[in-house]
Amino acid sequence: MPDFDIAKLDDVIHGRLRLGIMAYLADAEVADFTELKTRLDATQGNLSIHLRKLEDAGYIAIDKSFFNRKPLTRARITPAGRLAFAAYLEAIGKLIGP
Repeated sequence: MPDFDIAKLDDVIHGRLRLGIMAYLADAEVADFTELKTRLDATQGNLSIHLRKLEDAGYIAIDKSFFNRKPLTRARITPAGRLAFAAYLEAIGKLIGP
């Protein structure tokens, strides 16, 4: 494991729920709050906190609107988030080796 550098594991992404959010959005591009909550088996409050951390890091963008008079919150991965996620996966790949 000579190429592994623990410092390259992004602490913002490394948490289980944040990693799940990033993995889901990397594939789906955009997801609404309820979809993420269901797919990741998260509580509303817990998901909100982790979305905020990813948003503060610039890895996702949150869009709030209304649909049929109901609030709709959608998250999408940003270009910076896509790059950070790719770097995270590369670092993990070096940890587990070929």
